[in-house]
Amino acid sequence: MSDRANRRPLAVFDIDNTLADTGHRQHFLERRPRDWDGFFGAAPADPPLARGVALAVERAADCEIVYLTGRPERCRADTEAWLERHGLPQGRVWMRGDRDRRPARLTKLDILRRLARSREVRVLVDDDELVCQAARAEGFPVVSANWAAEAPELKSAQEGEGRT
Repeated sequence: MSDRANRRPLAVFDIDNTLADTGHRQHFLERRPRDWDGFFGAAPADPPLARGVALAVERAADCEIVYLTGRPERCRADTEAWLERHGLPQGRVWMRGDRDRRPARLTKLDILRRLARSREVRVLVDDDELVCQAARAEGFPVVSANWAAEAPELKSAQEGEGRT
């Protein structure tokens, strides 16, 4: 049996607007120039999104949970503390490099491909429709996290500025 077959499949979860409600910090992105320090600095106060958290807990029964976020690496401590504080399953957190400005659909697909080389990716759960489309096009099973309020400034930043 291969090493891949001996390990649990992965359930890959985005964080912002999938598990964490970023609505209270959207105002930092509505300014010009955008206030990225303010936006990420307010992340520890994000309320959890019940549907996303419940899905992560449910998937942890038969999958290893992995978090795949467009947040920059400098936010790691706050992000990991937030996941623990809100009772999310333990799992590796993959983050964007601090200087990586590629669109989320590119950065996340690179990591998904890397994960899929050695493990089955059972599902990706993400709110960014462009990320979901790109993942589906490569054959990854996807759940669109459509339970958060629309965040047009965040969507624009994800695709156009490679910031989250």
